[in-house]
Amino acid sequence: MPYRRLPNTDQARSRALRAVVEIGETSTVSDLAISLNSLSEARNFMLKLDRTLTHYTQCYANQSRASHKHQANAKMARLYLSHFIQVLNLSVLREEIKPSQKQLYGLPEANVVPDLLSESALAEWGEKVIKGEQERVARGGIPIYNPTIARVKVHYDIFMESYGRQKNLQLLTSRSLEALAALREPADKLILDIWNQVEARFQNVQPNERRLELCRSYGLVYYYRNNEKTS
Repeated sequence: MPYRRLPNTDQARSRALRAVVEIGETSTVSDLAISLNSLSEARNFMLKLDRTLTHYTQCYANQSRASHKHQANAKMARLYLSHFIQVLNLSVLREEIKPSQKQLYGLPEANVVPDLLSESALAEWGEKVIKGEQERVARGGIPIYNPTIARVKVHYDIFMESYGRQKNLQLLTSRSLEALAALREPADKLILDIWNQVEARFQNVQPNERRLELCRSYGLVYYYRNNEKTS
């Protein structure tokens, strides 16, 4: 005998509820295999689930679209910041800048470039280096050129703007996913109750394939085990 399996995706849950609602709209009260209260619950929950699913899908799409441009912004900011630090290190080696002045940037005296792979590190070091260069120049130091700190700041500001926007989009996506996840357990409970009602209504129908057909019309999903009839 085939066995039923509850939906395991949000889209499948929506389809299961929609099947109940659609057959309820074309059935008379006497023909309906479930209670009117269950039909009303299915209709209201389906609308809520669909709204929440649509909202999550839109939030995720917005985040994904913005992510491509944001990654490009991060790449440019990382490139200019890394280049600036390398030029700064060369200036120290040429004795154009005193090693002790690297403290203004929060950089060690060793001529290394800090790890800028993570966006949080890029945000942190970008702020430090920009402020450090501005402070050194304000004290009478000769500005570094190629790239200038102004050019570094332009790309850093663009990155930080998209960084903040991406964080907000990620938060919206996370919240919408939490709202969707909160609906899964009550959806499964409602679907299970409806399916139990449907199977109870048609339990004496023969032949068996006719019984399964009637149950499937209410959205029940049946699976056959290995070597079982699949037609």
